Amino acid sequence: MESLVPYNVINKMEETRSIEIAPLAYMRGRSLNDCMVILDEAQNTTKEQMKMFLTRIGSGTRAVITGDTTQIDLQRKSDSGLLHALEILRNVDGLSFSFLHTSDVARNPLIKKIIQAYDENEKR
Repeated sequence: MESLVPYNVINKMEETRSIEIAPLAYMRGRSLNDCMVILDEAQNTTKEQMKMFLTRIGSGTRAVITGDTTQIDLQRKSDSGLLHALEILRNVDGLSFSFLHTSDVARNPLIKKIIQAYDENEKR
């Protein structure tokens, strides 16, 4: 976020409660109403954490969940809450999924080559 908005602006927004940046652990027991919620790095949530997050979404709220399934750091890839959610929520009306590919990488042209090399290695 700091690459998009100066740090002092972020601080001011937090002080005025325009935004709240909180660890996933602070979602339990909350209802997130009339807001925009972003869950970043969701590939490393567990199935239970993902369900907890999704069931916090309240009235008038939009949620964006981001994650890179090639960068799951959990001991077992199958434990990923993001992979699980993609599997079981694929046909739920009101939800949509967008998938980015190597051609969407904007970080650095070299990164595309690195991703392609890893993809080719996994196919072998």
